[in-house]
Amino acid sequence: MKRRIESKTIYAVTVFYIVAVTVRYFAVKTNILEGTNLYVKIIAEGLGPTLGVIIASLIFKIKFRPMTLKGNYRSWLFPSLTYWIIPIFAIPAYTLFTKNEFPVLFVFMVFIYGLLEETGWRGFLQQQLKGLPKILNIIIVGILWFVWHLNFNMSIENLLFFGLLIFGTWGLGELANATNSLLVVAAFHSLNNVKSQNNLIFILLLFAIWIVVTVYVEKRKKRKIRQAVENIEVK
Repeated sequence: MKRRIESKTIYAVTVFYIVAVTVRYFAVKTNILEGTNLYVKIIAEGLGPTLGVIIASLIFKIKFRPMTLKGNYRSWLFPSLTYWIIPIFAIPAYTLFTKNEFPVLFVFMVFIYGLLEETGWRGFLQQQLKGLPKILNIIIVGILWFVWHLNFNMSIENLLFFGLLIFGTWGLGELANATNSLLVVAAFHSLNNVKSQNNLIFILLLFAIWIVVTVYVEKRKKRKIRQAVENIEVK
């Protein structure tokens, strides 16, 4: 049976979202960042969800759990190397081969942007709404995520974007539940943000490799846990 969502949780989610949208509004709908560095703009545009988490958690004394940067992995090495260090250098290397550019700093900042977003959406909002039925959780998080982008153009492209966010809410949510790792979830999110016509095939290949690796690692962990339980029962 699903647990009820407490009033404190509703208030905390409200504060989180108000802060997230407010920061986003000033970053993308005003001239406050005009003339600033591109990387400053990237950080500012994604900062809202993380800032919202910090403020809501402080006001309502909510512990940020169960997600952490490394999640369920024993060490930092696997998630940081597989999902961050390798792609942050591999994607620019592919761009160097095709366009004679090496945008490693840009790719790194896009990954940081993804981490700032996912700290809010999967790390906080999804966890706070776990008392809801799963499908309702997905719909609410997906709609709030879409509205946060402040893009309300009535177009087919924007409708497809909304559908992508609903699908992404489900997919990233499943990934979050399986790994409890912000590094992993943010990396999958960031691959979508860094894709272009120039690197689409490479990004899709990286997506496929990550999915296979992630599923394999998670199944292996479950198998070890099951074997450990069986050994205890035998004793």
